[in-house]
Amino acid sequence: MEKRICKNCNKLKDPVSLSGVSEGLCKVCYKKLLWKPKLFTCKRCNRERPMHAKELCTGCYNSVYHVENVLRGQRKKSYLLDEETYKEITKACILCGFDKVVDLHHLDRNHKNASRDNLVGICPNHHRMIHNRKYKREIYSQLQEKGFKVPEMYEDDSVFKNLFKKDPV
Repeated sequence: MEKRICKNCNKLKDPVSLSGVSEGLCKVCYKKLLWKPKLFTCKRCNRERPMHAKELCTGCYNSVYHVENVLRGQRKKSYLLDEETYKEITKACILCGFDKVVDLHHLDRNHKNASRDNLVGICPNHHRMIHNRKYKREIYSQLQEKGFKVPEMYEDDSVFKNLFKKDPV
């Protein structure tokens, strides 16, 4: 088959072998402009979508079979860490040793600060506690005992509570 200039992109490419509407288009332009894929019901989400593979739409296929690749990309983008460093930090909770699910916590709460001394791997329970005012001091003191540099906290919040207390009129 001889190459021709595509009517759409003006590049020298192999033409689509179909005649009629696709006359003069390359395969890429034909697929972008004219080709409509058959719709199937996705076996996972039950939506009408073009089938990607294994009777799943593209989104479901990627979330089922490529979830690790997606998570790896998200970790690299949001935590600014390479995969080895992330795995090393989140191997187990630094406080209790739980190793099934481990979150990454930034001690100074600055997500752009990806230095090793700012990152700590903690289980979801301790992560929730560190963001709860009731337990924050307890968790920070445990981290400080383990040698981590934790941010300073106010001695007592009652100063602020009394300062902004509304007087009954």
